[in-house]
Amino acid sequence: MFFSKKREFIFILSSVITIFVCFIWVHGYSPFSEGSDDYFHMYVNDVKVGDFASESDAEALLLEARRNVSSRYAGMAFMEFNVRIESENVLTGELTPRETALSTVEDIFVTTLKETLSPSYTVKMGDYMVTLAGEDEVITLLNEAIERYNPGGRFEVRLVRAPGSEFNVLTAEIVDTYSEKESSQGIVIPEGGLQSYLSAQGLPEDSSDDIVTFQDYDTGLISIGFVEPIVIAEGYVPASQLTALDEAIEDVTKEHETAYEYTIVSGDTLSGISLNLNITIDDLIALNSDKLENANSTLHINDTLVITVPEPELSIEHVERNYVDEDYDAEVIIIPRDDWYTTETNVIQQPSAGHHRAIVDQHFINDTESERVVLIEEVDIEAVPKIMERGTRIPPTYIKPIYGGRISSYFGYRNAPNAYATTYHRGIDWATPTGTSVMASCGGTVIQAGWSGSYGYMVLIQHPGGTQTRYAHLSRINVSVGQTVSQGEVIARSGNTGNSTGPHLHFELIMNGSPVNPLNYIT
Repeated sequence: MFFSKKREFIFILSSVITIFVCFIWVHGYSPFSEGSDDYFHMYVNDVKVGDFASESDAEALLLEARRNVSSRYAGMAFMEFNVRIESENVLTGELTPRETALSTVEDIFVTTLKETLSPSYTVKMGDYMVTLAGEDEVITLLNEAIERYNPGGRFEVRLVRAPGSEFNVLTAEIVDTYSEKESSQGIVIPEGGLQSYLSAQGLPEDSSDDIVTFQDYDTGLISIGFVEPIVIAEGYVPASQLTALDEAIEDVTKEHETAYEYTIVSGDTLSGISLNLNITIDDLIALNSDKLENANSTLHINDTLVITVPEPELSIEHVERNYVDEDYDAEVIIIPRDDWYTTETNVIQQPSAGHHRAIVDQHFINDTESERVVLIEEVDIEAVPKIMERGTRIPPTYIKPIYGGRISSYFGYRNAPNAYATTYHRGIDWATPTGTSVMASCGGTVIQAGWSGSYGYMVLIQHPGGTQTRYAHLSRINVSVGQTVSQGEVIARSGNTGNSTGPHLHFELIMNGSPVNPLNYIT
């Protein structure tokens, strides 16, 4: 009886232990380990995502979730989140199924996904910069830029590592595909020509090569290059910062108005500048209204005009080899005269055009010819050059002697305002209130200052080179004879003295003893 009860007790105890063990391992409960934390709760962005048997299990699941989410997006996915793992020592605990915890973490990552960075190529060309999605797009963009100057597609753009730069920096080079094709098909004749090749091979010389003829030159496109340096940086940017290829092509190839200054040289005319720079005379006048009143305005050597020309963001330099049969002009021969101003010239020999046939290399920047090199030439009629003397001294400048005012009488013939006035006006009249400040138009020495008959109170200033300026009908004189004055210095006040019909300033500019129109010289 005793043994029967003992066996019954052992059976019951064994059953309880077995059930307990099965309960733990079969139903996902963590066993108790005395003296250590053996139950781990993981939180992502303060959201509990699961309970784990070890910290390493939780971290492994976190990494797997990140990989899964990143694989769904092109480029690099950036997520903002924080993770907290709390440990606990418990007797039993239910573990979260792995797939359930993984799905929860992935959902949190997707909702916190900040931005996707895509592979990018940022192209800098001069002052312009654009970011494209791939290397193929960069090549397409640059090939489009040269397309209009590359008939037949002989030249093509390739990307190469920029010498001496970081590993992810590229540049662009333009390759002659015809030359590459010839090289791959057999013997390549060196740049020195056939004769150099024969000599190097020990073959007899061809005496017919001693004389270069027109037939020795192939005409057509010789080379293409980019004017601006091309720098291409590889990297990653948000997709929102990428530029569509079509938009980039339009930006790079369309022409923008670019302003620059043109310096006037001897022999320039408005019509000539208009033709050479492809800008209308009306546009020239509108852009330079402070210097040009109309198409007949006088141009001054070394003066500058603002010119606008259409230019693309990326300029292309290309060289064309052409046969020409044309009239040509010889270069002007300039004989410098150091004792003359640059405005003074004297033609010693008039030019006449010649006629020649030639092979020339024409260098272009976009559509504008920048240089012409003659390779071989046959002259039928020799051109006669223009020979001229020209001064080298910079002439003095002249400014308007008053601020404001209204022109009441121009230079030249006019109707006399009263019986005592002349019909040929030697200067310019500006109607202005009495007492207006009168300034020296140019620096010089005062040679007259006082009353001067019909001029009323008058100041006469001698300038370098023999030029003089006269200021008349003054109400007050601030300078005296022999005094040196600077350009812009106040020398008098305007008035209504002498033969005058109202308050005004009479101003004369006298060159080589004769009055000239001041408006042609005032800056």
